[in-house]
Amino acid sequence: MKFKYILILSALIGQILSLSAREVTSFNEGWLFKRGPFSQDPVKVAAQWNADWETVNLPHTWNAKDMQVKADAFYEGVGYYRKTQFFGNELKGKRVFLRFEGVGANTEVYVNGKLVGMHRGAYSAFAFEIGTALKLGAENEIMVKADNASRSDVIPVNHNLFGVYGGIYRPVWLIITEQNNITVTDCASPGVYITQRNVSKRSADITVKVKLDNGSLTPADLVLENTIYTQNGKKVTSHRLPLVLTPQGTQTYISTFKLNKPHLWQGRKDPYLYKVISRLLADGKVIDEVVQPLGVRRYEIVPGKGFYLNGEKYPMYGVTRHQDWWGLGSALTNKEHDFDLAQIMDIGATTVRFAHYQQSDYLYSRCDSLGLVIWAEIPFVNRVTGYEAENAQSQLRELIRQSFNHPSIYVWGLHNEVYQPHEYTAGLTQTLHNLAKTEDPDRYTVSVNGYGHAEHPVNQNADIQGMNRYFGWYEKKLQDIEPWVKGLEEKYPWQKLMLTEYGADANLDHQTEYLGDALNWGKSFYPETFQTKTHEYQWSVIAKHPYIIASYLWNMFDFGVPMWSRGGVPARNLKGLITFDRKIKKDSYYWYKANWSKDPVLYLTQRRNIDRERKHTSVTVYSNIGTPQVYLNGKELTGIRQGYTDVHYVLADVTLEQGKNTIKTVATYNGKEYTDEIEWNYTGEKKRSADWSENKEEHAGW
Repeated sequence: MKFKYILILSALIGQILSLSAREVTSFNEGWLFKRGPFSQDPVKVAAQWNADWETVNLPHTWNAKDMQVKADAFYEGVGYYRKTQFFGNELKGKRVFLRFEGVGANTEVYVNGKLVGMHRGAYSAFAFEIGTALKLGAENEIMVKADNASRSDVIPVNHNLFGVYGGIYRPVWLIITEQNNITVTDCASPGVYITQRNVSKRSADITVKVKLDNGSLTPADLVLENTIYTQNGKKVTSHRLPLVLTPQGTQTYISTFKLNKPHLWQGRKDPYLYKVISRLLADGKVIDEVVQPLGVRRYEIVPGKGFYLNGEKYPMYGVTRHQDWWGLGSALTNKEHDFDLAQIMDIGATTVRFAHYQQSDYLYSRCDSLGLVIWAEIPFVNRVTGYEAENAQSQLRELIRQSFNHPSIYVWGLHNEVYQPHEYTAGLTQTLHNLAKTEDPDRYTVSVNGYGHAEHPVNQNADIQGMNRYFGWYEKKLQDIEPWVKGLEEKYPWQKLMLTEYGADANLDHQTEYLGDALNWGKSFYPETFQTKTHEYQWSVIAKHPYIIASYLWNMFDFGVPMWSRGGVPARNLKGLITFDRKIKKDSYYWYKANWSKDPVLYLTQRRNIDRERKHTSVTVYSNIGTPQVYLNGKELTGIRQGYTDVHYVLADVTLEQGKNTIKTVATYNGKEYTDEIEWNYTGEKKRSADWSENKEEHAGW
């Protein structure tokens, strides 16, 4: 108990010391909100403006419901937020900033009626200095105008692939510093940039670049101190740099270190994090301080062989994640982010593509500490207008500067499925690649194509070529994935290729035993069993081909698509392994957990396909704990065989009884017995659904 008290006291002292240098406080309570549109009549506008403001706390979105329940029937436009805040005279001589983590999508911020800043883009953070607009010793009004209407000059330029939720949907922070500080407004970055070179078990060269800003009219004699600490808080090394900081523009200062025998960041196996603290001192007193993570690691991609972490081949078991939740939209708290990451860890994933936009910095920080290798990208997706180039570059610059120090990030995503005009798109991709290499020479870049051939006109303009392939769903047959991979491998052995999306939709209310090798996705019948078959076969092919450096199944969770109505559920993409409300894990989830995770898995598939269509059917078991025993109505079945991978077990000819049938599987692992049990009901043979495509074959258990 005494030890616990000391820890709490130490933490409080640390907070007090930190606050003496820089105060960062939540600015999320007590906002007033009003949604547009407003009348064009000046009298009516005034009446609308003064009436019926709703009290809200942040994060908040006005699209939490209408983007999720009906296709193409949501509000996109303007919403207003107001907050009254008292600022005392003790702030005289201080600098005051507001930092927004994310506003959908285009923002204007006013303080006491004065415009203090504008921002374009829904997913990157931004910070504005507001001190000169404040009235000290008085109440001040902060107003935020948010607008999520599509614009041709702001990416994404439409709501087609996903909805851009309107509102202040991520937290807002009030930051107070002295006149001299580590810059707050360098694209809302930490103002500290940590690079690492020549990383090995023997040593690593670390550079810490800090940007400083003087808000006064007088040069200041200061000391910049950069210190590296172990994960437990022990000082490793430190560098102090005396300097004279002038008021004329942001200045950059650099400290270099050599770490001997560094404790490497080893992904999920050992995500060890050092801590870098940058302190600015005046007359021996800390006047500003920023803390950043340091995970010492080296990423390398070898074409045709795979992904390497610190010189050792690393399995890239990949999922993708959209940030929205049922009933919440994108207005998530850390609790929701932690839940999603827990599912990603549980399934055994080692890498995540956070698509198709910059996601919460908290999420990236958690990936640092969990050891997930991640892909971060900008929302240059779906369509090209010819007017988005400047904003695409701006959002990429913001993404890189804000996320620069996260060791978990290995690649910057430049675009996803954007095409014509080919010349413009290819040129913009080259520009984005060059920008990324200027901002961060040490990470990879990637662009993603929805076509399956390397010679497509917009390809080969980034370090990595991503391809989204949905064999059996949008095109061809499930089995066509293997000749596609082999063809690319033979023709383009030098290519760094990633399979960046694959999968199929699954509506849990849709079930059938009759599965062909292709489904006409335009129909309204999206059976879970077809999704399961897709993932079973296609993962087995991916696992055999190291030419595919990494694969990312689409998607970890069902998500909102407000322009769509497919698969019997409006405004929903059903390709997730987990339902939109996060309550049900589909069969495919357990397929990957059995293949990827070290946790014991014993799982019978088709537990929701209860009303059986055939007397002679098949039973599938996923087991990573050895060959299971399977029982039908208490009698052990024989003839079990291994399927596509060594966790896949199939009984291909099982005869059901009339009425209720109980299937049970048993396996023993490390002296512990594991079981799983489901019930099916058979009442007679049933015909195939008319919603299937012409290419139909009977389900053989796979």
